[in-house]
Amino acid sequence: MTSRTSARRSLRTRLALAYAAGIYAAGVFVVVLVDVPLASVQMTTPVGGLSPGVITGSGPGISLTRLLAGSAVALVLLVPVALALGWYVAGRFLHPLRAITATAAIISAGTLDRRLGLGEPMDELTELGHTLDGLLARLQAAFDAQRHFVANVSHELRTPLAGQRTLLEVALADPDADAGTLRSACQEALSLGEHQERLVQALLALATSERGVTRWDAVDLSSVVEEVLASRREHAIREGVNLAGHLAPATTSGDPRLVESLVANLVDNAVRHNHAGGHVTVTTWTSGTEAALTVANSGPVVPGDQLPRLFQPFQRLASERHGRGDGYGLGLAIVDAVAQAHQATLAAVARPEGGLFITVRFPASSLIAARTVARAASRRERP
Repeated sequence: MTSRTSARRSLRTRLALAYAAGIYAAGVFVVVLVDVPLASVQMTTPVGGLSPGVITGSGPGISLTRLLAGSAVALVLLVPVALALGWYVAGRFLHPLRAITATAAIISAGTLDRRLGLGEPMDELTELGHTLDGLLARLQAAFDAQRHFVANVSHELRTPLAGQRTLLEVALADPDADAGTLRSACQEALSLGEHQERLVQALLALATSERGVTRWDAVDLSSVVEEVLASRREHAIREGVNLAGHLAPATTSGDPRLVESLVANLVDNAVRHNHAGGHVTVTTWTSGTEAALTVANSGPVVPGDQLPRLFQPFQRLASERHGRGDGYGLGLAIVDAVAQAHQATLAAVARPEGGLFITVRFPASSLIAARTVARAASRRERP
């Protein structure tokens, strides 16, 4: 705290000296420009009896020594005046900066809800304060979201762990447990372990998607969708859901594994949140410079105002939408992260008859390359 106070005082001192030097330099300039030329002006007096306009002689003029002595005294008196004015102006100039420093010190202690709240006048420092307020708001939202995410992950992982512990303790505490009972307990424990494994894999997929794209290869959406549909068809048949694809070539650029993860999560989400006799239709096509795919599925009616929340981690709707209990609330969050990493646009519409209609539009390969080059150039230009 002492070092920060010393630095602030040092800055005010430097500014005060700079302002005082400017004021003093202006005084010296006045002396040089005005007083010295006046010293050479000769006084003239009219002679009695003649016309006042006739000049017959001249006086000795103003003494240069006296003029310079008076100017020197004035310049000496100007020194404390200039320092006082410089100190006052520097203090007024640094007032918003002191407010920013004091609030930043409080915020660093762990309270992100504080704001600078600089008012008028609008200048560069006030604009900086408003920019920092916006930054603090985004940081608070990010920290709150991260704390919420960590709490949800802890809850999702703790539930199966507690189930495993209880299951094993009950089996070990039963004195009459035979091999069949222990085998059943082990199978249930393995099932809970598989649940944890799937959750960890989903979290890794989300983290990988949010990290961004590290490789850019040509990807045909129709081929990716065809492979995903083939791998999910048996599961869809068991659930009584019909899978259909209307696939046309749609080439884009990106990470094939992330694109496959996007398609797989869309299809899995559409099958999971469906009903017996329902359908899932996946379509790929090319529109102008975009490669796009849509996933339309039947299912329960989804309120339109709940759609944005579905693309956040661990967000689920009412129990009738996920009554099977095999989802984690991460599928659409992974889809959103992959779409952002590939600079794709994601749009979701709730169908009036039930289910969702989700469209993902990938920019063409050339457009992605141009955006990537532009972003890299902007990073190089930043100081």
